[in-house]
Amino acid sequence: MNSSSGFVVEHRRTDPASLHAFSPPEHLRPKVMVAEVTEPALVLGSAQSLSVVDERRADRSGLAVVRRRSGGGSVVLVPGRQVWMDFWIPEGHSWWQDDVVSAAVPVGELWADALRAVGVEGLRVHRSGLEATRWSSLVCFAGRGPGEVVDDQSVKWLGLSQRRTRSWIRLQTMVHRVWSPELSLSALAMTDEQRVDAEAELSGVVGSIGDADVVSAVLHRLPS
Repeated sequence: MNSSSGFVVEHRRTDPASLHAFSPPEHLRPKVMVAEVTEPALVLGSAQSLSVVDERRADRSGLAVVRRRSGGGSVVLVPGRQVWMDFWIPEGHSWWQDDVVSAAVPVGELWADALRAVGVEGLRVHRSGLEATRWSSLVCFAGRGPGEVVDDQSVKWLGLSQRRTRSWIRLQTMVHRVWSPELSLSALAMTDEQRVDAEAELSGVVGSIGDADVVSAVLHRLPS
């Protein structure tokens, strides 16, 4: 654990279920947790029913099924295929906002600047509520929400979810090193026709950063 521009920075390797546990920091300083999952999983949103999962396909894909407490569609996590960073913002911090849309924007802007630094162009931060698409109730990255980063071609680069207490805001953020619509849909209960349609529609809607060192770019831009 170290400090960067007033933020406590923690690096953590853990299983997906533990990653989604809500455990506010004991100190009152803002915190960034850079996380890497140790095993693959299909993570369901808080309102998603288990009926969206095809258990046999999940077993064949080697995906454990876990649930997060924030809303939205499912996310597949695989070691090495995503960059995950949690931002814990205490009440009274300059990023604290009572409005959930406004609260997501500063982290989105931070990520947009970092992504530009590693060569991604034409970015903007989504500054309004959830925009649903045909598949976003199933797959989180198919839609867009406050603070998320998209480009001029409507490709989504950053996913963001948010949980709050009276004292803390936790903003969970993720970008893909490798985006695979086939993998993202692999454990979901769908007809063959739906799967083909969804794979085609989702193939070009999410950006991948490859091996770019975006973590350093984000940490370098943390506010003091």
